[in-house]
Amino acid sequence: MSHELPATQEPSAGFAWRDPAQAEAARYVLLRRLAPAMRHHLVVNLQPIGMVYEVMQRRLRAPQPDLSQALGSAHKIHGFARAALSSCLDVVTWLVPEENAAMPLADGVRECAGLLASNLSFRGYGLRNEVGPLPGQVRRAALRTMLTALLIHATDEQPSPAELVLTAQAGAEGAVLTLTVRPAQGAGGFATEAGYRGLAHQDLEALAAAESVRLEREGWCWRLSLPWVGSAQA
Repeated sequence: MSHELPATQEPSAGFAWRDPAQAEAARYVLLRRLAPAMRHHLVVNLQPIGMVYEVMQRRLRAPQPDLSQALGSAHKIHGFARAALSSCLDVVTWLVPEENAAMPLADGVRECAGLLASNLSFRGYGLRNEVGPLPGQVRRAALRTMLTALLIHATDEQPSPAELVLTAQAGAEGAVLTLTVRPAQGAGGFATEAGYRGLAHQDLEALAAAESVRLEREGWCWRLSLPWVGSAQA
């Protein structure tokens, strides 16, 4: 597949038009595409519990078990269990967003990158997060929805290997988050089935309108303008 730039597309028409049915359909596609990453997010803290339990069980079967080591293993299990519970509660907020929840842009970008980084790396995409702290906060649901959808859409269109670079700046009315996709050298990663249909540009537009986010594209560069929550900050 070639790396030719697509024709520049006009910015989405802000939030003037809304199609609830199309937006809900796009949300469903997004959740289906995020499901493998969410599954990994859930089990990453559960898998070590079984291994630590087996080690603790062997130690307790010894003729003279070292109770301090067993206690240390129990503390590890407790820590992994608490982390797993936190992951489960976090995934629930992806499925049922808290509409009024807000967060700093950098924290939200780091969260989305953490969810998708392993999956993208496996497929041959490098994700570089260059988003630093900005004043003000944005809606967490809008940021999560638009950034994850954009990363999936961009990698649907751009074959690997490629580098995804995230940058941001503060504006008077909101934060402007930019994703730039560049072809890269190296192995193309492992081809995997998407698990569901791709996210089209029309899906992104429907989601952007529903989330009151401005979406623009120029070649392999996308920009998301997310309004500040509360008073405008720059």
